[in-house]
Amino acid sequence: MTRRVLIVGGGHNGLVCAAYLSRAGLAVTLLERRELLGGACVTETLWPGYRVSRAAYVLSLFRPAISRELELERHGLRLLPRTPASVTPLADGRALVLGAGTARDVEQIARFSRRDAERWPEFERRLERVAAAVEPLLDHAPPAFARLGPANLARWARLGRAALRLGGCIPEALALLLGPARAVLEEYFESEPLRATLATDAIIGAFAAPSMPGTGYVLFHHVMGTLGGRRGTWAYVAGGMGALSEALASAARAAGAELRTNAEVVAIRSRAGRASGVALASGETLDADLVVSGMDLPRTAALMDDAALARAFPRSDSRSPVVKLNLALGALPRFGAREGEATPLSGTIHIGPIDLDGIERAYGDAASGRVSELPVVELTLPSTLDPSLAPAGKHVASIFAQYAPVLPPGDARWPGLRDAMRDRVLAAVESLAPGFTASIEQLEVLAAPDLERIFGLSGGNIFHGAMTPDRLLFMRPSAALLPYRSPLEGLWLCGSATHPGGGVMGAPGRNAAREILRSLGRT
Repeated sequence: MTRRVLIVGGGHNGLVCAAYLSRAGLAVTLLERRELLGGACVTETLWPGYRVSRAAYVLSLFRPAISRELELERHGLRLLPRTPASVTPLADGRALVLGAGTARDVEQIARFSRRDAERWPEFERRLERVAAAVEPLLDHAPPAFARLGPANLARWARLGRAALRLGGCIPEALALLLGPARAVLEEYFESEPLRATLATDAIIGAFAAPSMPGTGYVLFHHVMGTLGGRRGTWAYVAGGMGALSEALASAARAAGAELRTNAEVVAIRSRAGRASGVALASGETLDADLVVSGMDLPRTAALMDDAALARAFPRSDSRSPVVKLNLALGALPRFGAREGEATPLSGTIHIGPIDLDGIERAYGDAASGRVSELPVVELTLPSTLDPSLAPAGKHVASIFAQYAPVLPPGDARWPGLRDAMRDRVLAAVESLAPGFTASIEQLEVLAAPDLERIFGLSGGNIFHGAMTPDRLLFMRPSAALLPYRSPLEGLWLCGSATHPGGGVMGAPGRNAAREILRSLGRT
């Protein structure tokens, strides 16, 4: 008998899970609330002629095995590598440019500190050694405390092999994975612009300062990608991030999955202690042998038809300090640069505090209930590499900024705080690129309540819950649960709230599908 599976949520992990389960012969129906698939990984035409990656905006962490196994290139996926990957323009006309290869990075860093330039290759080797040890863990379910057995013992053995691969650098690895990013960066480097540039990867999406434990892992998490075979490479997706979701949807449909949009699930039904189907906002009910949720934990728990089950779901830290700005530009920004040194615009442009203390102050403002006086800003201009995103001579831009204070979605202060954050972000860019604000033809500002309302991200948290050490591996989402399972029998989890966590990675969807198939004796 063919097993019937309902997947709730059409984000990229839900699409990955749908593709793998369909390829294994299960009858899969995916249900997405919005009119388009992809969750936060979407391209939307916000204004005539302008196609915007409305939430997620760059790609690095997506697992190569998924691209290969689902043949995503055949389904239309095309990546646009960015070289250089990063630029930090300074008020004095200098710019720190990174991501064009180790030799070029060393030359750039030497302009700020010869000592740092000498230490840069060692820093890269340290990250690579830890990444090479940890990376195999991403593509498999973590071990579990909740049950013994051969499969679980094999997972503990895999974790042990990762430790063995680290060898004598285990203390350094633990400092990186569990400690504050600030300590790691100050150990290696003296140049504040270099420290601050690297620290953005440690705090992005997190309501945390670089001096807080756990930010070292967030830094490490964001250099794990291996696009093009090079660690830490980030790329644009041709056609915007939604083109990745479209390729995944094409692969899932080719395998037999039914993908429904405008299909809002309002309840996950259960019978005799087991998930039995869902109810839609339209009044339609659907039965299933298995239900899989790609949503975060709070939204999944809210769909339970049993209050006791809802209370049994693990708690997650959904706080988010982020604001996303989407812009249509009449012209590219012009950053003040020394003669003969035009600022590269195809990579991520880092704006805001140029030292670690400045990032700490920005966090402190938000922790005190205010928007950052000088926010941490990442500006990207994907139309520099993909002119199809905007009319001829025009451009689209994404700005990812923090810190905004954490407030309930309905708090009356949000309109004023949203405007204040917008103004300070634009002022920060304007201070380095005069005329930028005058070039803005259209603008959308998405704060945490907007990210929750539009994309279903509780609290606006882009990772489906904080990526802190107590919420990683077998503790994501809870050590009390088996991997990818929920407190309700027959209800599985495939979103970023599960191992290995957030980012456009796809690993939670693939791992969940493999666990489901293993439970059915299909592997």
